[in-house]
Amino acid sequence: MRVAIAEDSALLRAGMARLLADEGIEVVASMGDATEILDVVRNLQPHVVILDVRMPPTHTDEGMRAAIEIQQNYPGTAVLLLSQYVEHKYAQELVRNARGGTGYLLKQRVGDFDEFLSALHRVKSGETVLDSDIFKQFVGSPREQRATDLLTPRERQVLELMATGLTNNGIVNRLGISERAVEKHVTAILGKLRIPNSGENHRRVLAVLDYLRGMDRLPDSG
Repeated sequence: MRVAIAEDSALLRAGMARLLADEGIEVVASMGDATEILDVVRNLQPHVVILDVRMPPTHTDEGMRAAIEIQQNYPGTAVLLLSQYVEHKYAQELVRNARGGTGYLLKQRVGDFDEFLSALHRVKSGETVLDSDIFKQFVGSPREQRATDLLTPRERQVLELMATGLTNNGIVNRLGISERAVEKHVTAILGKLRIPNSGENHRRVLAVLDYLRGMDRLPDSG
């Protein structure tokens, strides 16, 4: 795997590069801002670009804008976005514009290197990966709690894994239950929450996020 890193923290950038190199992953470029990342993608064709959301010069959304440009112009390159905090609008925008592998993680996940490495491989293979804290914050309000109260505890588990981007097979491996059981849970969740089904992984993630953000109507309370 070939990776490019755009992260303004020199310590985190160097740490990621060292850890990835130890895993046999080639870091083809490492930089402190996002100004040259499109040239890097065009010329070096990395499999994955790791981007901080907030980067110089304004520390607002430079990384996010660069990620969307990569998605639009270089769909063969996956994007893994890192952020200090959960920012729902960025998560949704990233998934909505996805044309290939896409991920959004909190920076603290880099400390759990196995989880970070798993996310990197998943986005390279074209999957959508979202931090589990996004789901947990989405379901914190009374509106979302009323919706997810319709679900059994196991269905809530499956919904969380769906929202973080796992496929049915990934949920099978995570929970240790049969594929048929996962399919039944997913069908029940989509039916109870009235979310349209889709075979595309990132579309399913987006449908869950849209619902929890109130973009789809609540099921009838009666």
